[in-house]
Amino acid sequence: MKSVIFTISIFLLGLVSSHSLVAQERTTDRVWASPNAAVSQTIGLTEILVTYGRPGVRDRDIFGGLVPFGEVWRTGANESTVIVFGDDVLVEGEQVPAGTYSLYTIPGEDEWTVIINEKLSWGTQYDEAEDLLRVTVQPEESIHMEQFMIYFEDVTEHQGNLVLHWDNTRVPVTISVND
Repeated sequence: MKSVIFTISIFLLGLVSSHSLVAQERTTDRVWASPNAAVSQTIGLTEILVTYGRPGVRDRDIFGGLVPFGEVWRTGANESTVIVFGDDVLVEGEQVPAGTYSLYTIPGEDEWTVIINEKLSWGTQYDEAEDLLRVTVQPEESIHMEQFMIYFEDVTEHQGNLVLHWDNTRVPVTISVND
């Protein structure tokens, strides 16, 4: 059963990757200021894929400025960030079924709200009624990251941290699996 789920997950990951490029309306006739990026990570036997746009700091005040505190942020540039879970997972201890979702956040000075949203708008039309999950996490001061980056760290066979990192702020989000 796991091999069937994994095969389906890989197929879905390919679809999301190709759709996100179309959804981002990227063309090859110019260089974009906030290029698309994708990161995938296997935790246990569960594949996770994230596609997003990578804005740069470019001498701007980011959190509390360009990205206001207390307001929903698409968590990247251009289009909504997409996250795909190949199997059911726990995000900060809360159950999320396997599937494809939009990832939004509400930045704050002392805490961030991470939102898993079921609406795949391929844009930035956030709809709170489509929220599957909201969890609160703590931001951390960190080294400067000129371009927004999403990556995984501290990965074990049962969990890992999805990290949102831009400017001098990094936000780890724990994802656990039941393999």
